[in-house]
Amino acid sequence: MRFATWNVNGLRARLDFIKIWLENRSPDVVGMQELKVEEPDFPADEFEALGYQHAIHVQKGWNGVGILSKHPIEVTQSGLSGEDEMGARLISADVAGISFTTVYVPNGKTLDHEDFPAKVKWLGSLAEYCNATNLGNKPSILCGDFNVTPDHIDSWKGERAVGNIFHTEDERGAIAALQQQGLTDLFRDKCPAEQKFSWWDYRGGAFHRGQGLRIDYLLGSSAIRERVDDVWIDRDFRKKQDGLTASDHAPVIVDLTD
Repeated sequence: MRFATWNVNGLRARLDFIKIWLENRSPDVVGMQELKVEEPDFPADEFEALGYQHAIHVQKGWNGVGILSKHPIEVTQSGLSGEDEMGARLISADVAGISFTTVYVPNGKTLDHEDFPAKVKWLGSLAEYCNATNLGNKPSILCGDFNVTPDHIDSWKGERAVGNIFHTEDERGAIAALQQQGLTDLFRDKCPAEQKFSWWDYRGGAFHRGQGLRIDYLLGSSAIRERVDDVWIDRDFRKKQDGLTASDHAPVIVDLTD
């Protein structure tokens, strides 16, 4: 089975691009972030025509997360308890015998902005959610745009970026706390020494200059880790397709054995 996570950076702007990707990669389950649509505007028919059911948690204009699946979706939670003011950023469902959660972690903006401690708090609430739902002790995937580089290797600036937004001890400690719930970073587990990125700024030719960050990942429980056949960042779909502009994030994909 193939699972993926992708910050699409606006569903309406990216719909035709997403359809090309779905037809090319044929994932079984996809967690999407930053949909930026309200429920009446979600193009359900377009995805159903490609064989995908959906579940979404959205709001007007901003944020928004969703799941596409070739298998039935049973939603178990929409939104993170106690964090409603931060917007539509989490949806969980049981899909094909796996607890699948996708998240869009708050950006934090700058270190001196009120959104930064709110981001760290949100990540703490996510760790509490993982503990309360026992994600580490059952077949589980937690994926999404975490807006944090887990380690120096995950930033094109390396150690020079320490202390900057996405690179602080508080943020990285919060990601480590998620992994302490029995969840493994599947890409880093499979590729311990590879410097690969999932996000590049649109500005300054960052993509072509290799100036990126790895802030999108799939975390899996031990039951998932044992089934990993391959995991990769789909860099080709950060490039234009048929003249269509890509998201500033690339999809991240994991293939599991049956």
